[in-house]
Amino acid sequence: MAFQLVVLTIIAILSTLVGGLFALRKNGSLCGFFAFSAGSLLAVSFLDLLPESMNLAGKVGLDVKYVGLMIIVSFLFYTFLERVFMTHHHHEDEGHGHIMGPVGAGSLVLHSFVDGIAIGAAFLVNASVGLLVALAVISHDFTDGINTVTLMLKNKHGKRQALFFLIADAIAPVVGVLFASFIFISDKALALILAFFVGEFVYLAASNLLPELKEERSLKISLLMLLGVVVIYVLTLIL
Repeated sequence: MAFQLVVLTIIAILSTLVGGLFALRKNGSLCGFFAFSAGSLLAVSFLDLLPESMNLAGKVGLDVKYVGLMIIVSFLFYTFLERVFMTHHHHEDEGHGHIMGPVGAGSLVLHSFVDGIAIGAAFLVNASVGLLVALAVISHDFTDGINTVTLMLKNKHGKRQALFFLIADAIAPVVGVLFASFIFISDKALALILAFFVGEFVYLAASNLLPELKEERSLKISLLMLLGVVVIYVLTLIL
């Protein structure tokens, strides 16, 4: 089991890095990545995180209204956060990137960390369950790498900063696996954490990425957004 876990974590790291490096190399055509990222973030929110949050809530008898409330709280929190930092940003030098880049990328890192906890906890149940959860996480890691880099570049941060968050995102599941060996997170807490991610990812897609595409009339942009949704949808069906 330990050998399987090591192999799977290495694959997860490589999957994230490949996705992010692909986005870094193609940063001249960012609108396409904005569209793909917006679609995939929305799909991950509503086809992966939200159903999982509601399933966990049902298991522990948590009213799903609290899941919805957490999504609203998260969305409003990031709305407030961006407005505060946007006001400050207008007084900064143009060379500085917007705070929502590190906030968004950092949240994807945290999401990957939670994924690692899920892998570690699943392997504690048995190897078969652990393998299924690990494959589900790995399947998302490529798009996670793309999204991490895209959010940094979109918010005017350089390649070096984007690479820093990409590496953090790649190793976060490993840290999560190790963390799962030492601490217990209740299903109720995990349900609310996932709901918080839903609110944030919807905000990032709707307020941070989609506005950049308003002037883009190309059918290609719409198709790339749809592709982001389809990729996540297919992965949720397979895994």
